[in-house]
Parts: sequence; structure tokens; C-alpha cells
Amino acid sequence: MSVFDHLEFDGHEQVAFFNDQKTGLQAIIAVHNTNLGPSLGGCRMWPYASSAEALNDVLRLSKGMTYKAAMAQLKLGGGKAVIIGDPRTQKSPELMAAMGTFVEQMGGRYITAEDSGIAVTDIKLMAQNTEHVSGIQAKYRVDGGEADGNPAPSTAYGVFKGLQASVKYALGSDLQGVKVAIQGMGHVGFRLAEHLHQHGAKLYVTDIYPDNVNLAVEKFAATAVAPDDIFDLDVDVYAPCAMGASVNQQTLSRIRAKVIAGAANNQLSQESMGALLRDKGILYAPDYVINAGGVIDIYHQRMLSTADAMRSHIEGIADTLTQIYKRAETEQQATNVISNRMAEERFLLN
Repeated sequence: MSVFDHLEFDGHEQVAFFNDQKTGLQAIIAVHNTNLGPSLGGCRMWPYASSAEALNDVLRLSKGMTYKAAMAQLKLGGGKAVIIGDPRTQKSPELMAAMGTFVEQMGGRYITAEDSGIAVTDIKLMAQNTEHVSGIQAKYRVDGGEADGNPAPSTAYGVFKGLQASVKYALGSDLQGVKVAIQGMGHVGFRLAEHLHQHGAKLYVTDIYPDNVNLAVEKFAATAVAPDDIFDLDVDVYAPCAMGASVNQQTLSRIRAKVIAGAANNQLSQESMGALLRDKGILYAPDYVINAGGVIDIYHQRMLSTADAMRSHIEGIADTLTQIYKRAETEQQATNVISNRMAEERFLLN
């Protein structure tokens, strides 16, 4: 099967493969759409089971970035990069520098940033060989901390504001006493837990790595849950903050939450899952809308802006979600269908 025939190809403008025998780097960059501007998207390093799995992920993620940028009203297109490998055991400075060479070969059509398995320090290593990077010269941070270029605080804050708005719309309440199950306690999931704890939510947390789970139990009075048990909890909100496709045919019948709102990309295994969630009375916050805080952060860092402007832009995620929910209710459609339609109205006409 060719790339053009791939189920997730969706008219991508460019898909590039890179193999560096010296460092062992195997990577893919996908540019989905540049109608609104150059494509921006993080670089993910993950131990994919196969190159086919990596290709599927990068195609889905890059398309999501196009829609994310459009819904966040950014003058950017959508792209993504994936490196095949375990970031805990296979990452090296030489590998990161080689990835920078790969990005440079894209000629500015793709701008990279950090994502799962990649840190700001890795992006700085890539920057030795390319200028097409973001997040390494931050001027401000949404939580007032040291501006180190890490967009995770902004992503978490945007997800928190979006979750807050979703609970208000679906349940008519604030977060006090609301039960939230968080799947994934990485850089974003842990910060989301902190925001929710500060606003009185009751937390249930899980991750394949126990360190942050244990810390959340200690700091936020959270309840630790086995990874596969997170779907069966009697909670108000399910917040997927790990890898994608956690809402699928196998988990749909198990999810008891009334709201799905989290940081993970591509939370639905298929677009048709949105209609099934609607039929079950579950309000779904489209992932690329609610998790746009990070790309908004990167966008403001690249332009003449202010910390207040960036924070206000991120807080606008809540209003955008509310618009989606109201339109979905009026048109009797799934929220992901409405969100896709709104995004396409923005980037396909340019």
C-alpha cells in the first residue's frame, strides 16, 4: 500500500522519511496543510511497534495540528514529526542533531517543537542544525514560572479551562466535588491534576509509570488506579492525557463519565465514535480544541506579544468549546463533527 492510499492520508501536502545509519535515526515528518501558514507541530519519540504504526500516528497527528491551529485562530498550518525509538534508552545528542538536519531539509515548511518523549533540551540540540524550531527562546510562562520554553504548563492550563467549561455546560456545576479520572500523569496530566485539585475536584489517576501517580496521591489526595481500570470508574469526567485512541469500540461501553475532556491527541479511534458518544449522552471536548494551549504558547513566543495576551488567548479555549457545544446541540450533530466543520470553514477557504 502506498502512502497516497493510506486511510489517514487525507490530502497531505508532503510526507518525508529519514534514515540516518550513523545515529540510527528513523523518523517521519508529515505536513498536512499550509494554507494559513507554515506547518507547526511537535516532534514525538516513541517505541512504535512498526513503521506502519509510526506512519499512522504522524498522519493523524499532523492533520490534527491543522485543525488545532485553525480553531485556535493561528496563522499556522499543521505538521508533525515522529522518531521511532524509546526515548528512555535510545535518545542521544547525535540522534537529536540528526533530527535537526532532517527538519532543515524541509526548507521551513515544517517548524518543530517538543512533544511526548522530547524535551526542550532536545529541541536545542536539533537547533544546532536548523533554525526551524520553536519553544527554545521563551519570554514568559502562563503560570508565572521561569520561561524555559516548555509549553506543557500552557497545554495543561488550556485543558483545565476547557474541562471547567465542559463541566459547567454538561453538569451545570463548578468543579467542587466533581470526580475526574485522569489517564496519563506526564508533564500535562500532572499539571492538570494540580489545577483540578486546587478547585476542589476529586481525582483518580493512572499511568504506566508509577512515580507521578504516587506523587499525585501524596500531593493531591488522588486515588491511584490500575491502567486498565480507569475506564470503569463511576466518575463525572474522563480526562485522557496519554496516547491516542483510548475512546474506542472496546472502551466505549465501559466509560461511565458524562464528560470526556483531556489533553491527549486523537482520543477517538475513529471519527464515528463522536456520534456514539453523543448517543450515550457523553459530552466530548474535541481534543485538538481543548489541548491547543501549547501551540498557542509557541505562537505567542514567536511574535511580539505579552504574557497577558497569551493567557487570554489560552482562556479563549473555553469559549470556543462552548460555541461548539451550542452549535452541536442546535444542529443535532456530534461535537467532533461540528468542530471539524468549523475548522474547515477557516483553513479550506484560504
